[in-house]
Amino acid sequence: MIRHIVMWKLKEHAEGASRAENVLKLKEKLEGCRDIVPGMLKLEVGIAAPGLESTYDIVLVSDFTDKAALDAYQVHPTHTALKGFVGAVRESRECVDYEI
Repeated sequence: MIRHIVMWKLKEHAEGASRAENVLKLKEKLEGCRDIVPGMLKLEVGIAAPGLESTYDIVLVSDFTDKAALDAYQVHPTHTALKGFVGAVRESRECVDYEI
């Protein structure tokens, strides 16, 4: 099984919206990717909690049966459609994939 984790820090303002507004928009877009490919076992999106120390604003944690399922997710039209928005609003991104 492969776990895919991505974290984003968003710009203070982008696409005519505040960081907080864009975090909510990104969460909705990411959750729209749930179950889009066979082999996706889990997709969870978390927003940094106010009052807790955090260096990133939003995190995606998803599990796939194998690398082929992750690869299919990466190129799925629903997933690729949100990349333009992410590119416009993100300040930085970190990603890690590992076997569990």
